[in-house]
Amino acid sequence: MEIHNKLNQIRIRNNSTTEQKKNSIVSAIVIGVILGLAAKLVDAQGINPIFDAIGGRLGIWIFVATLLSVFSYSPKLAALKISSFFVSLLTVYYVYTVFFLHFFPKREIIFWGICALISPVCAYVIWYARGYGIISSLILSFPITALLSEGFQLRHAYLPEHTHYYLIPILMGIYLIMVIVLLFIVPKSPLRFLIVLPISIVLSFIMIYFHVLGHIFGGLNGFL
Repeated sequence: MEIHNKLNQIRIRNNSTTEQKKNSIVSAIVIGVILGLAAKLVDAQGINPIFDAIGGRLGIWIFVATLLSVFSYSPKLAALKISSFFVSLLTVYYVYTVFFLHFFPKREIIFWGICALISPVCAYVIWYARGYGIISSLILSFPITALLSEGFQLRHAYLPEHTHYYLIPILMGIYLIMVIVLLFIVPKSPLRFLIVLPISIVLSFIMIYFHVLGHIFGGLNGFL
């Protein structure tokens, strides 16, 4: 009960009907299906490599999952939505890959499967990013830190089409836009970015210096 009261000081759950909860989960599934299919289609040759370079990395999915989480009625619903989102997205993506392209990318399936397994816990925590106090600001800094870290590492990105390395600054710009969107849309107070951004920058420097993402994911992610 004491923990529950402390969490309520950060953010109070919104009342929602069963119908609203169902609609939220269905919406997350639909978004997952659409983005999963889109991510697979832009993976084809002849498509601008910038789309594949975005879809094959963590950043865009952290960005979408953060928005789906914080704009949920409760942390439990956020966890259910994100679980539904990733299951639908990965199912569409890899069913298409296996049955239509006759290719079974074991390492990638393991990597994204791990991401899907831990995503509900992350979503539960991230829901409190749209709350009040320093804890809320610290929580919001986590996805922003991941975006800053991965975006910075894009300077070493490998693009199979060697003539397209001019796209790297554009990719980094897209990551910067995602950071700005989270900084100004998620907080209830527009001035909270003055707290969140310095924390995120410090944490991202630490992650980059110690190559944290590389050690965690062992080269499975797109840029690692």
